[in-house]
Amino acid sequence: MNTKRISVQLETALSTQMNVEDLQSRVYLSYGIWATDQGYDGIGNFLFRHAQEERNHSIKFMEYILNRGGKPKVEAIPSPGKDPKSLSDCFNSVFKHEVDNTEKIYALVDLALTEKDWATWNFLQWFVKEQIEEETLAMDLIDKLKIAGGDQASDESLFTLDKTLAEMPDEAKLAQTATGENP
Repeated sequence: MNTKRISVQLETALSTQMNVEDLQSRVYLSYGIWATDQGYDGIGNFLFRHAQEERNHSIKFMEYILNRGGKPKVEAIPSPGKDPKSLSDCFNSVFKHEVDNTEKIYALVDLALTEKDWATWNFLQWFVKEQIEEETLAMDLIDKLKIAGGDQASDESLFTLDKTLAEMPDEAKLAQTATGENP
């Protein structure tokens, strides 16, 4: 008996998105490393926590495909790219990545709608809502940096921004509290 409840086309598209989310995680990770190396430990940790959140998104796609009887395919992912040139460049790049990811999610929603795969359409609504939050967060980062003075911000303003982002709550745990048993 065939227990697969997802089309090959959706299985492939969702698997591709699983890998996109993995790439997003690595982008945040690389930006976090860059920020920490620049002395912005709070911003770095904020980005590390978001790297974990993006990895969790990848796992959501993996689990969904498996639950529908499909088999996700792990692909090689490209390098996250060059380091940002400045905090403005970093935050603008975060926003661009989130907008690009939103467009990919919308394409998946369209595909699920076309195929009348209501289970997948319903599953993807969580990601539609999540992308609204992610884009808003990225815009807030850009706005906070502009208020601080942008790339010409004073050391005091950047110190305050760094501290503010270090204390910002989000659903991902602090990178420093992760262990092998509790990732």
